[in-house]
Amino acid sequence: MLIETGRVVAVEAAQESLWVETIRQSTCGSCAANKGCGHGLLNRIADGRTGYVRVLSGVVAAAQCSVDDQVRISIPEQVILRGSVVVYLLPLLCMLAGAAAADLLWPGHHELAAVAGAAGGLAAGFALVRWHAWRHRQDRALQPTLLEVLPRANLAVHLA
Repeated sequence: MLIETGRVVAVEAAQESLWVETIRQSTCGSCAANKGCGHGLLNRIADGRTGYVRVLSGVVAAAQCSVDDQVRISIPEQVILRGSVVVYLLPLLCMLAGAAAADLLWPGHHELAAVAGAAGGLAAGFALVRWHAWRHRQDRALQPTLLEVLPRANLAVHLA
């Protein structure tokens, strides 16, 4: 289970969810391949930027939070792995299937058919990823959940 701390920026009481702002922090300083790694380069560019995450009620109800509260959220590790497969592999497989299918359907125009089929397959793959995200938007097993609201007293110590 991955745990992250962030600040509440919006509460959606009707949907029992809230939006949390997190700050991206790099851990690449501890890796020996820091200078030659593409991931390290991307982290140097984006380190310190904020990200917004929709969080569902968990141990604590979202209705108990207000804007500017510091909260701790949890994300199951399996969600990260499954999400990576869906986001990266599904469009790629759809693109390859589209190229192969178009090549079989229009054998006289191999290159043009393959390019058009690949573009259509990639678009279909992205649409499937979007549909999957919409379908599972309220699934607590696949979404970040709220663990706790940090007390205001710890906020002053945490920021210092």
